Amino acid sequence: MKILIADDHELFRDGLRHVLGQLGEQLTIVEACDYGDLFAVARGGADFDLVLLDLTMPGAEWAEGLRQVKEILPGTPIIVLSAADDRRHVLQAVNMGAQGFIPKSSPSRVMLSALRLVLSGGVYLPPALIEPQGSGSDSFNPVATEQAISFLTPRQREVLALLGQGKSNKEIARSLELAEGTVKLHVTAILKALGVNNRTRAVVAASQMGLNETEV
Repeated sequence: MKILIADDHELFRDGLRHVLGQLGEQLTIVEACDYGDLFAVARGGADFDLVLLDLTMPGAEWAEGLRQVKEILPGTPIIVLSAADDRRHVLQAVNMGAQGFIPKSSPSRVMLSALRLVLSGGVYLPPALIEPQGSGSDSFNPVATEQAISFLTPRQREVLALLGQGKSNKEIARSLELAEGTVKLHVTAILKALGVNNRTRAVVAASQMGLNETEV
């Protein structure tokens, strides 16, 4: 497994290396200390399994930096790391396709669980940061979302509830005793119904509707 760590604080990178060592995998870790370094490493042709990206690094505004990394490594899951747990940044990162958002204040056990979840194809978002907080432009329209969900089949609602828990397609298939291909078809239908373009936004929608607490 090859993981790219992009953070401008050497001490944090050292600590993250220690946490990653607990994944129990044979790891190759590549480091970048600013956005310029990150872009150069990403364009080097390495086949990364995961990118851990600090939002605030020298060399670019974080939104532009995330956009460029997604463009260079379109098939690689990205987990955003940040010392600031601003909900607007979480939702903006989600909109741009990040598969996870981990506050740097998280305990190592939480970080490990989040890493394993994303590596398995799931999504990790801090629950407290995706709860509805008023009607600002960063929030989903709850009425529109509820209407969209009402058009889903009972099985699709079950799949969406498990998506809301961040589970991967394989985990959903195992839980509902379905073929993984069938789960993928349900996920595609759910994304279309909700009008979103990635499963991370579906997780946010499900969480805001309380579906992540549904018993399935």
